[in-house]
Amino acid sequence: MWLGLFPLFFLITFLISYWRDPRKLVNGFLFNIFIVSFLLFCFVYAFETNNTYLSSLIAFPLLALLILIPFAIVALIGGLFLNARILMRREGKRLANSLTLLAAIGIIVLLFLNTLNLSQFVSASLQPLFAGAAFITFYFFLHLLNFFTAYLLYQFNRPKRNQDFIIVLGSGLIKDQVPPLLASRINKAIDFYQKQKKAAAPPKIILSGGQGPDEGRPEAEAMQEYAIKHGIPKEDTIQENQSRNTYENMLFSKQIMDQRKPDQNYHSIFTTNNFHLFRAGIYARMAGLNSQGIGAKTALYYWPNAMVREYIAIIALQRKRHMIVVTGIMVMAVFLSIINWLFVY
Repeated sequence: MWLGLFPLFFLITFLISYWRDPRKLVNGFLFNIFIVSFLLFCFVYAFETNNTYLSSLIAFPLLALLILIPFAIVALIGGLFLNARILMRREGKRLANSLTLLAAIGIIVLLFLNTLNLSQFVSASLQPLFAGAAFITFYFFLHLLNFFTAYLLYQFNRPKRNQDFIIVLGSGLIKDQVPPLLASRINKAIDFYQKQKKAAAPPKIILSGGQGPDEGRPEAEAMQEYAIKHGIPKEDTIQENQSRNTYENMLFSKQIMDQRKPDQNYHSIFTTNNFHLFRAGIYARMAGLNSQGIGAKTALYYWPNAMVREYIAIIALQRKRHMIVVTGIMVMAVFLSIINWLFVY
């Protein structure tokens, strides 16, 4: 069937895009389109061939999904509230630790507004404005889905053990010492270093992190001490102690590598926590660094809140694009409202 060419096309396009650069958000979009088109193909094929077994195989999960959606939403809200409670109890009551709480409240507000159906209380000529708001909500839902898919796909990326450099991204010191979150990033680099050392020349580890306003010394200094204490020779460590954020981690580390390998003929990877992996890869690309990442595991209770923060950061990173889309939708909605008011009602 010719319809089968669509999922095949999107699968090939996705594989090429992922092979070229697994750090792209479009990979999530292409993979999701492939899944949807493949399911559509299976549905049409089952209908046209009267294949009862295939029809049941497709219909049963879809019906189960539709039935379970309300329960899943309730479970999601409850899980977000529970996660917020656990996180704030263990990590402190700060805004950065309350993102899952705010997400749960936001979902409840959206459900409440949808139940109220506010459009019934305003003039019919203003209906396009509510449609525009619905389109914007749907747009960000799709964007969130694409982000989450691209994030999951990037976790399968496995760099080869032929690296010249490993960049360890800083995350802040506590009392001028390496905290557990940062230690997990350094440990990931140490583990890769030891495994590569058994088969090839060991890489240099670049400890990247500057000195924050509440820190008594550069983060890279404490990171280097930790790495040496855990078995890495000092001559295989390099401090990058000027960066203030992830983008500068990548940019300044690239400058160090370019100085040591002027021909730029080197291989490098970076280590961070798994929740931060995809966004760090985007910053690496922005800095002109052809470097993939490996992620250290994060405590389960910390992961949901961190993922909400990562998504907000991705939105901020692409804010111009989102502003264009949102503005375009609302301009069209206002235009249609004016047309309705002038010529219809």
